[in-house]
Amino acid sequence: MTDLVIRALDERTAHLFDALPDPLDARESHRLTRHRPDWKRVALRDGKVVARGAWWGGPDDTAPLNINWFDVAEGEEEAGAELLRTAPWQVELEMNLPAGWREDPRLRAAAETRFTALQKAGHELLVERYLYRWTPEHGLPERPGRLEFRPEPDDAVFFYLLRRIHSATLDAHALKAIEEGGLDRAAQEELDFFHWCPSPREWWQIAYTPQGEAAGVHIPLHNPSGPCVGFIGVVPEHRGQGYAYDLLAECTHYLVEQGAEFVTAATDRGNFPMAANFAKAGYPVVRERLNYWPTHTA
Repeated sequence: MTDLVIRALDERTAHLFDALPDPLDARESHRLTRHRPDWKRVALRDGKVVARGAWWGGPDDTAPLNINWFDVAEGEEEAGAELLRTAPWQVELEMNLPAGWREDPRLRAAAETRFTALQKAGHELLVERYLYRWTPEHGLPERPGRLEFRPEPDDAVFFYLLRRIHSATLDAHALKAIEEGGLDRAAQEELDFFHWCPSPREWWQIAYTPQGEAAGVHIPLHNPSGPCVGFIGVVPEHRGQGYAYDLLAECTHYLVEQGAEFVTAATDRGNFPMAANFAKAGYPVVRERLNYWPTHTA
């Protein structure tokens, strides 16, 4: 087998990224995503592209936040691993797959080729997630009317509530943050993400019971690809009453009132209560995501 060449791309060579087949339909998944040519890399053997990766970040970021497009030709798992190992950015990797990929032998084989490359590169699976996309034909979810929603200008109030919400959480990213830096880190990571998104700070809302108690928060956002459910959380003492659905319904209505023609969202596959709420609110699963971390950099 001939030597492998790892190459960073630029405007002149960006076309090389499109030279690899796309069996997992990643291009459709990223039709609203803007990738910078200089944050793309390919692996070539005999001048033929056998692996590719696209790193991604916001328009003002000076370094990528993650890699969200990774492809490997069949039999070239080691090339894909080398592409990741030698990259200047060792960040989280998001593998977006078509819904139901496990039941389709062709899709499953393509996915497993990439999983093998990730394993060889020293990446470890953190969580599997459902990706949702609500559109008007699914109908607006009914507002139960049990809670009152109000904006809150003080970040400290949200920080306090986020700490309480994450004190008993099923979210894998929050659990990782808690393991690494406690509840303060988990709450701060959420706040940092909310502020990073370009949508107005005034959109963030706290939900109150008729007795005036804070029951939870919902954060409608615009990320660089469009409107999304940024966060839904109920404080522990008010769980078991179905309030997460109330928050999701309100978040959806709020975004539509701001002009949204679609709303994206995500939740962990293991978060069965939240997945049930998305189904109830008319959010279909459009893709699935596997999140990996480069453990060799830890």
